[in-house]
Amino acid sequence: MSQSRETVTANPGPPAAGPYSHAVKSNGHLFISGQVHLDPETGKLIDGSPAEKAKRCLDNLTIIAEAAGAKLSNAVRVAVYVTDISVFAEMNEAYATYFPSDPPARTTIGVAALPMGAEVEMDAIIAL
Repeated sequence: MSQSRETVTANPGPPAAGPYSHAVKSNGHLFISGQVHLDPETGKLIDGSPAEKAKRCLDNLTIIAEAAGAKLSNAVRVAVYVTDISVFAEMNEAYATYFPSDPPARTTIGVAALPMGAEVEMDAIIAL
């Protein structure tokens, strides 16, 4: 099996908060870095409900997937990080609208803090 690695930058897309690529394509998969609820146009975190913040994370994942020629609907795994696990149900409702059938494997983890003071972050692995 050949080893391949290609970085992906979504332009325009949500600005990276550190020295990392938006995503990396490798061996038939797209690995998308964690995305918080940043507005790609302003580079600032959006305010709103946990559902709105989750949707913004998913929209950012979508932007990056499309920049790589992929679809978020082909995700095989998504990880969700929240600073308040009590928002699980509300976040879950928003999440379900992006994966109405055959959703990817997923984990949701309550964490103490996220970059930039975000309250929700998501990353994804997509089959190409």
